Amino acid sequence: MIPPGFDYHAPRSVAEAIGLLGSLPDAKLLAGGHSLLPMMKLRFAQPANLIDLNRIDALRGIREEGATIVIGAMTVENDLIASPLLQAKVPLLPEAAKQIADPQVRNRGTIGGDIAHGDPGNDHPALMLALDASFTLEGPKGKRQVAADGFFHGTYMTALAEDEILTEIRIPACAPRTGHAYAKLKRKTGDWATAAAAVVLRMDGGKVSHVRIALTNLAPAALRAAEAETALLGQPLSDAAIAAAAAKAVAACDPAEDLRGDREYKLAMAGQMVQRALRQAAARCQ
Repeated sequence: MIPPGFDYHAPRSVAEAIGLLGSLPDAKLLAGGHSLLPMMKLRFAQPANLIDLNRIDALRGIREEGATIVIGAMTVENDLIASPLLQAKVPLLPEAAKQIADPQVRNRGTIGGDIAHGDPGNDHPALMLALDASFTLEGPKGKRQVAADGFFHGTYMTALAEDEILTEIRIPACAPRTGHAYAKLKRKTGDWATAAAAVVLRMDGGKVSHVRIALTNLAPAALRAAEAETALLGQPLSDAAIAAAAAKAVAACDPAEDLRGDREYKLAMAGQMVQRALRQAAARCQ
């Protein structure tokens, strides 16, 4: 199908984009376009104005600020994969980006677009929860920081206000000997996850000293399995502890039935992905 008519705008700065967003009726932001454009073709979305962020160079790039890694919201997936800084300081992110869609999509899809869309099937929301990330949101009233844990409210619902733009992602650099993993089950290359688990883990004296577990496509929004984390803290990472944590993670899930599986199958796979991710992360804590 062909989308209905709209007016196209290509600002060159964040300030110009914010001004357009606040002054134009029924305006939508365009990043990589992999979510918005298909919805427009199906006429599920019919914005009167499209504001293209691709000409704003300030929204791209990866840099280090002290102990924090800062990623521009318009940075594409392949730039995450290729970044030596991320490979050294936040290796979960480039590793997981390789599992997102396919090379063509990764050349255009942006990390900020993936996050701001609020789709529970997107991969970056759970990764951001596991990495204790925060987001810089900028609007007519200035900038504010919002933690990833609390940003995702529901399916396509986030803390991003209608007059705000997600401009950057801020992630604490991983401490030495931090283990990480993103276990993702999907039907084929390029598909969304049937179930996926992101884990960040540190061990001290043979016991878990830090752990984050987050889940993709297993609830109306990306889900942090806080009770599973609590069960592991201060404990040796035995098979029994891993199984118990996985059970607590599954108990927090509320997946929707779709073509990728019914509720029971997705819950079972959630448990398996959590166990795989925990074991892989533990093996990387050395």
